[in-house]
Amino acid sequence: MSFSADDHKYMARAVQLAKKGFYTTAPNPNVGCVLVKDGVIVGEGWHQKAGEAHAEINALKQAGNKAEGATAYVTLEPCCHHGKTPPCSEALIKAKVARVVAAMIDPHSKVAGKGLKQLEAAGIYVQQGLLEEQAKALNPGFIKRMQQRLPYVRCKLAMSLDGRTAMASGESKWITSAEAREDVQRLRARSSAIVTGVGTILADDPSMTVRLEGFERQPLRVVMDTNLSMPTDARILKEKGKTVVMTCSTDEPIMQALNDAGADVQKMPSCGSSVDLKAVLQQLSDMHINEVLLETGATLSGAMLQAGLIDEMIIYIAPVLMGNNARGLFALPGLDSMQDKIELDIIDQRMVGQDIRVTAKVRQVN
Repeated sequence: MSFSADDHKYMARAVQLAKKGFYTTAPNPNVGCVLVKDGVIVGEGWHQKAGEAHAEINALKQAGNKAEGATAYVTLEPCCHHGKTPPCSEALIKAKVARVVAAMIDPHSKVAGKGLKQLEAAGIYVQQGLLEEQAKALNPGFIKRMQQRLPYVRCKLAMSLDGRTAMASGESKWITSAEAREDVQRLRARSSAIVTGVGTILADDPSMTVRLEGFERQPLRVVMDTNLSMPTDARILKEKGKTVVMTCSTDEPIMQALNDAGADVQKMPSCGSSVDLKAVLQQLSDMHINEVLLETGATLSGAMLQAGLIDEMIIYIAPVLMGNNARGLFALPGLDSMQDKIELDIIDQRMVGQDIRVTAKVRQVN
C-alpha cells in the first residue's frame, strides 16, 4: 500500500500521542488517534488510563460532527469487542468516518484483523501498515504477552568503564550519576513489574519503588527466592504497592510469616536447584504484566540471559574504573570460546548526565 507524505505526518502525530500513556495504560496498550478532514486535524486522542475511553473515542469526542467524512489515523487496529469499554470500531462506523489507517493489526485474539474487517463491511476504506515498526515499539510488552504468553523483559545494569558493578566487598553506591538514577526511576514508572533476586534484597535492602513527583502507581515488585531466605522486616515489604515472592520452598511457617508481613508468597515449579524462571514470567503474563524491569545481581541476570528470557538491556556506563577484583556484570558460566558469545544489537546510545546509557537487544543466545 502506498501512503502520502501527509499520511506519514498524521500517523507520526498519532504515535507521539500514544507515548503520553506510557505510565498509565497498563495492562492495556498505548494507542494514539488523529482525525483529519480536508487537510485539517479535527480531533486527537490517546488512551490515557486502563478502564477509561480508548484513543479513538477521545478523538471522536473532540471532533464531534466534524468526524463525518474524516480519515482516522490510529496506531493500533480499532477494537471490535466489548470489554470495559464499547468497541471502537462501532464508534467509528457510527461517526461515519470515511477512511481508517491503522499502523498495525491488534495481536489480541479477540481482535486480530476482525476490527478492520468490520470497518470494511460498513463501507469504510481501510489501510494498514503505515509506520508499523514505530507502532510496535509503543507496545513490546503487550504484543509479546498476546503472542507468547510472556512479558517483555528489560534488564537494567550500572557498571564502571571496566565492566564492574560493585567492589569485591559488595559496595556499589553509587557507580552512576544522579541523572542516571533519575532515568532509572522513569524506567521503573513505565514497567508493570520490577523483578529482583533475594540476594539483592539481602545485600542492599532496596525499596524498589518509583520515586517521581506526581507518580502514584507503583509497579508490582517480584522477588525470586528459591529457599525463602527473605527477612520479614525487609524494606520492600513496608513500601506502598504489592510485593510477590516466588519460591520453590514448601516451608509453610516461613510462607505464613512472610504473608503476615505483607508479601504474597507464590509456590512455583523448580528448574534444577532454583525457581523455574520461564514459569515465573508466564505467571506474570497471566497477571497481565506487559513489561518487566529486571534489577538484580550478576547471578540472576546471567541466568535470565542464558535462558533467553531477556529482550533488552539498558546499561549505564560510568566514567570510573573499579579494578579487576570488583564484581562483574553477569555470571555466565560455560562461555568458553568465541562461538559461545552472546551477541547484542545496540539500538540507542546517549549521554545521561556524565554517564553513557546503552540500549541493546539480545540477538541470540548460543
